Amino acid sequence: MPGGNIAETADDAVAYCTDHIRAIPNTGNTPKGFIKSRHIVKNNKKKWVQVTGRIDRDKYSLSRFDRGGQIDAMIRADANCVGYKYFVQLMEPDVEHYCLRCCQRKSDCPINKPNKGCRAVIPGDYT
Repeated sequence: MPGGNIAETADDAVAYCTDHIRAIPNTGNTPKGFIKSRHIVKNNKKKWVQVTGRIDRDKYSLSRFDRGGQIDAMIRADANCVGYKYFVQLMEPDVEHYCLRCCQRKSDCPINKPNKGCRAVIPGDYT
């Protein structure tokens, strides 16, 4: 929810989509300008895809003091990446990073580092 603390509200999280996939039921839409950058990488050999980038926390009234949190299939059994068995997603308002990786193998979606942040869990481009 706008202004909410990511870690404290993870159990009540709702998927948010960008404009091009609005038709998915029971999802919200990201506010215009919330996603500042998006870097997509696909590893066909290991069968995972990831998105990393920057957000504008002010577009969703997120606190600059919120260190963020992690959502994954172990926390939210009703959440998934369509076509993949596992996922891990983090949002870090304090540094304005977000990351998501969808995987076929559990070992490619590390969920054991919830306090380490995007750069440690999902190495990628955060410019």
